[in-house]
Amino acid sequence: MIRMEPVDINGRTAMAIEVKLPKTTLIAITTKIGYIMCGALDVGLLNERLKDRQIIAARATGVRTIEDLLTMPLESVTETAASMGIVAGITGREAIEKMLQHE
Repeated sequence: MIRMEPVDINGRTAMAIEVKLPKTTLIAITTKIGYIMCGALDVGLLNERLKDRQIIAARATGVRTIEDLLTMPLESVTETAASMGIVAGITGREAIEKMLQHE
């Protein structure tokens, strides 16, 4: 099952996506320029093999809900995200706020 819902961040809208798979759930919140995702995101792959794409993305581990993804600290971020001030340790909400400000 796939569920999508808008997420209000200081009057601006991001989109949350939840994909229920056997024995796991993928959770992501996306903006026009980047996204944050659960632990399934391979930040190393984005930084190394897809570096030329300059993907703005971050990963939080241990999340089970959309709200968890917003409140948990980020575990890792892409180099392009870091150049925008999106760094490990900030919350998912803070990362989405920065992305929305740069749209």
